[in-house]
Amino acid sequence: MRIERDMLGERSIENECLYGIHTLRASENFNVSKKGVNKELILALIEIKKAAAMANIQLKLIDKSVGEAIVDACNQFKNESSKLWSSMVTDAYQGGAGTSTNMNVNEVIANLAIDILKGRRGDYSLVHPLHHVNQFQSTNDVYPTAMRIAAIRMTRRLADELSKLQSALQIKETDFCNILKLGRTQLMDALPITVGQEFGAWARAISRDRWRIYKVEERLREINIGGTAIGTGMNAPLEYIYLVTELLQHNTGLGLCRSDFPIDNTQNMDVFVEVSGLLKALAVNLMKISGDLRLLASGPNGGIGELILPKMQAGSSIMPNKVNPVIPEMVMQVAMRVIANDSCITHAAAYGQLELNAFAPLIAETLLESYELLINAIPIFRTRCIDEIKVDLEACKRHIESSTSMVTALLYHLGYEKCNEIAENAQAEGKPIRQIVLQEEILDEEQLNKVMNVYAITSPGIPGKERL
Repeated sequence: MRIERDMLGERSIENECLYGIHTLRASENFNVSKKGVNKELILALIEIKKAAAMANIQLKLIDKSVGEAIVDACNQFKNESSKLWSSMVTDAYQGGAGTSTNMNVNEVIANLAIDILKGRRGDYSLVHPLHHVNQFQSTNDVYPTAMRIAAIRMTRRLADELSKLQSALQIKETDFCNILKLGRTQLMDALPITVGQEFGAWARAISRDRWRIYKVEERLREINIGGTAIGTGMNAPLEYIYLVTELLQHNTGLGLCRSDFPIDNTQNMDVFVEVSGLLKALAVNLMKISGDLRLLASGPNGGIGELILPKMQAGSSIMPNKVNPVIPEMVMQVAMRVIANDSCITHAAAYGQLELNAFAPLIAETLLESYELLINAIPIFRTRCIDEIKVDLEACKRHIESSTSMVTALLYHLGYEKCNEIAENAQAEGKPIRQIVLQEEILDEEQLNKVMNVYAITSPGIPGKERL
């Protein structure tokens, strides 16, 4: 065992432990969710520590051997399966605006650097978590910067997945462009639409989501690193502030830029509310599309049954041969979680006070969770549902022929009252609209075909009477 000290006293820590006394206290204080801090956020924090050490080396503000050991320690986390991750033990939900996570990273990097220098873990005279790893930094500039780096990376991944989903929907739009089906408004029979047109509408909704999420990266690029505690830059040399930003740009490959007013970026979290709002908009569209698929595939005998979703697993422990739309159901639950997370982020950002938002850990956790859920769910939705959807042609034809809504195509030519009469007769006799019109010699077959098969279905405008 080794003894470490802080302002509250002494604690015994296992010699092999990479973390130190600050992390130990945090792990005891915040043993809440049993859920660690998001790995993307920790990776971003480590990259900031690396860039800071590189800047300090170049500016000769730290002993070169110490700085290089810190850089080498940071590089050890490139392997995401490394056992080193077990040393990141702070809970996702913590007080202190992220200080516990920052100190966890500082202490682990310090002790890894001590290993590199052949020292004894906990001997911070060699490499100190605060004086060396955290030099010219504060949780309050490091943590928001890491949040932005993590969010940018996940924004790009999500935009890529949305592009693929949009393409998958557009393929179905083309494949099903000639299959006519009954449209529905307020769940009641409406005008005809092609199956392809329905998929086209979904593709355009996802296209808007993809573009909005792609563009929001611009607001995430502005970082407050070097602003230290409240954004004024106190205790950070100006040359360090510029250089660490430049190194972060280079190391991450991201278009990061130094904020021209770091006080703003330190205390205000509205950019994450904006990002979350766009994720919520995507969640709304995914929920709507998934809900539509469930309805259109319902049955297959007692429901609409116009779409055939791929069979993924048995649907009941008691009803034989029952198959449920499990993939759309999963997507809807992910969407519900993202919408709930947006509400959480909204409240956390609003309750920030004065020069700092103490609830940044909650914002980071919920935002990155929303990203992860969407990034993981969308490819499953695409490959295990959208790509394999088929159409029941007979069901589509049956619903079209049995619906009285087709009479709407005759409205411009015959008037509302006459069309209402035709619809009532068709419903009473259980016959298609076409049969009633021909039977009562209201129009001949050539005239009826022009109106119902051409204009009412494919023309975007109202057919003129002269076209009869």
